Amino acid sequence: MNTAPLKIVATAAMGIEAIVADEVKKLGYTDVTVENGKVSIYGTERDVARLNLWLRAADRIKIEVASFPATSFEELFERTKAIPWADFLPVNAEFPVSGKSVKSGLYSVPDCQAIVKKAIVESLRKTYRIDWFKEDGPLFKIEVALLKDVATLSIDTSGSGLHKRGYRYFHGKAPLKETMAAAMIYLTRWTPDRPFVDPFCGSGTLPIEAAMIGQNIAPGFNRDFVSENWPWIDKKVWDEVRTEAEDLANYDQPLDISGFDIDHRMVDLSIANAKEIGLSELITFKQMQVKDFRTTKEYGVLVGNPPYGERLGTDEEVRRLYQDMGKTLLQYDTWSFYFLVSHPNFEKLFGRKASKKRKLYNGNIRTDYYQFFGPLPRKKGDI
Repeated sequence: MNTAPLKIVATAAMGIEAIVADEVKKLGYTDVTVENGKVSIYGTERDVARLNLWLRAADRIKIEVASFPATSFEELFERTKAIPWADFLPVNAEFPVSGKSVKSGLYSVPDCQAIVKKAIVESLRKTYRIDWFKEDGPLFKIEVALLKDVATLSIDTSGSGLHKRGYRYFHGKAPLKETMAAAMIYLTRWTPDRPFVDPFCGSGTLPIEAAMIGQNIAPGFNRDFVSENWPWIDKKVWDEVRTEAEDLANYDQPLDISGFDIDHRMVDLSIANAKEIGLSELITFKQMQVKDFRTTKEYGVLVGNPPYGERLGTDEEVRRLYQDMGKTLLQYDTWSFYFLVSHPNFEKLFGRKASKKRKLYNGNIRTDYYQFFGPLPRKKGDI
């Protein structure tokens, strides 16, 4: 393995790169680069493991092997072949190549994939001195991404996307990704000493993610990663990183987290998912309509991904729901409200102009994250 620092890239959905960057900095990294759709650092194998285990809002962790201009297939082949691929790929590696091309002269993705694959084989032949590679060993998923005639070659270290935490085996017909749920919670600045409510809990993603954040449980603690099988990342590294995560978890942190849904089947799914990850005793799930919400608690944070036209329900049903939300919720003047919605008239229907809104993409749906700030809790000693 090459001992030079690895360029480690955390990919992210458009609009939440800054959130991922904040996560990376909170893990102690200082030299952080933020670009469209990705956040990068230079680090070691241990950093690959830590980022996979701890990042809540990132999509994947990749190692960027090289980036170079490529305006012809010959240039793509020669520059790829010149890379010392044996530093990354053992002789029995399985290394499929995927690709994408945006605004580049080399627009045929299948051709680019085939050329990169052939160039890697040529590079490996020089080192291992064999002509045929069985590819029956550990998996190294390689991507060639062309953007404006610059080719970037990377290896995926995560395997399944980081949104797959290992607890949600079942979900509703319009699920919110765990990574997006975590980003939504981060944007609320919620702290574990405040009530947290999701009145449209679906399969329980927001309440479960809040509980994991509240008790500082690493989101990747309950799953495996493809790079755990790579021979040049010592298994001891993964053991140490998981031990560190276990030591940092605060299982004694009390939480007040609730999830409601009008559909009893969704409530049952939420309970099952919370039980799967061992958080069922920390979260209260209940069948209820948002217009029936009542509370005597103060300074709570209510976060929701309510139905919207492209996702669920007719437009008339959605409009009536948003009006009911405003009538019910705005009476709680110490609470803060956060909603991920695509309806252009949401503020008017809800009955208040948002303190702030942020453009986010829920899958392929362009949405706005409406933020209605309430007052901060009074500190002890305040009058």
